[in-house]
Amino acid sequence: MSNLRLHVVSVIGTAAVFVLSLWLNERVFAHTEFVRGVNWIYLPSGVRLLSTLLLGSDGALGLLIASWLVDFFYFFPHDPVRSFAGGIIATVAPYAVYRLAREWYGLKASLANLTANRLLILALAYSIANPLLHHIWFALRGDTQNIVERFFVMVAGDLAGALIVLYAAKALLAMLFRNGVPRGGRLEE
Repeated sequence: MSNLRLHVVSVIGTAAVFVLSLWLNERVFAHTEFVRGVNWIYLPSGVRLLSTLLLGSDGALGLLIASWLVDFFYFFPHDPVRSFAGGIIATVAPYAVYRLAREWYGLKASLANLTANRLLILALAYSIANPLLHHIWFALRGDTQNIVERFFVMVAGDLAGALIVLYAAKALLAMLFRNGVPRGGRLEE
């Protein structure tokens, strides 16, 4: 597959998986919604972090596109400023954690060098960074009603979703890379 084609597939695939995770979260965890867009269990947070850890800037671009689509057309269709800023904030947090993981841990595309402890640290860092950036934005806009409660619910939901998705992916990758080579091919670092 050509390099450009691989990038396009990575971006579109990330956007599709993110939207699918939103749909799944709405179906399975609808009862965990605290307020619109803030859940006690939020699987898309795990997809955000995993996409950037695995795909870097391609994952971030796919997340930005998907976030804008769902924000503008589903979550906040009557608030374009919130939709625009929300998409950017939702993309910056996992991408920043990805950059830190590359710097601190020498992150590899297979995530093979990320131990369970390191994944926990990254999930925790993301689950604090994402709500923090969102709530700074809310405060700047004057949206401070229940801001402390929303912040802690968002931290808990992002952490739960990230842990579910990351550890499921880590287990899947461990099975696929059991002998160091993926079944049916090899991974390019």
